[in-house]
Amino acid sequence: MKLYVYCLAENTEDIGPPADTLKGISGAPVDVLQVERLSLLVSEFNDEKVVVNRDNALAHAAVVASVLNQTTPLPFRFGTVSDEQRLRSYLASHRQALEAKLEHVRGAVEMSVKIIWDAEANVDSSADGPGARFLRAKQLRAARGKEVADWLREQLESIAKDEQLSLSPTEKLIVAAAHLVDRGLVTEYRGRLAKAREMRPELHFLISGPWPPYSFANIDLEFKTRFGVS
Repeated sequence: MKLYVYCLAENTEDIGPPADTLKGISGAPVDVLQVERLSLLVSEFNDEKVVVNRDNALAHAAVVASVLNQTTPLPFRFGTVSDEQRLRSYLASHRQALEAKLEHVRGAVEMSVKIIWDAEANVDSSADGPGARFLRAKQLRAARGKEVADWLREQLESIAKDEQLSLSPTEKLIVAAAHLVDRGLVTEYRGRLAKAREMRPELHFLISGPWPPYSFANIDLEFKTRFGVS
């Protein structure tokens, strides 16, 4: 029997049966597969491929989020399909690494902040042509992205347990950061960013969370999904 896998969690006594109203991809019921002291949230999967669409993506996220109030899960990549035997083998062979990951995220959630800055508005356009202005804006954006990332790290010192940063992923977005934050510090995290906004009025902040720690799970079955995604 094929299984679609949503996430992994520890402390199986904290993970009760999923609510009847909770539906997985393609509307499938969600079950808990318990393996020793670990729990996997799964659905039976009878299709050939996992269809990538908005409904399935939202369903995957909803199942993972359904246990966030009880424990911190390690999300699997969207589209992970396996079978029980291979899952048990995976957990057995990767037990030490998975336990280290669970220890790292225990009691924490993921918070996200995106910082927008208009580089072109800060480039002197009086002398150069559009090509030169574009290159100068790109260089300025890269330099400012690093400076802002370093500054942001200072503002969140002692709050963020871990971070994942992307510098200048788009023309307007100069920093995209995910932070692993203890649940009890989420309010302080937001407060630090509120003060950061006041310090840097030229920057625009987009803050979201708390979320399951997608950016810090980094787990995947070592084999590619045999049944694919489409």
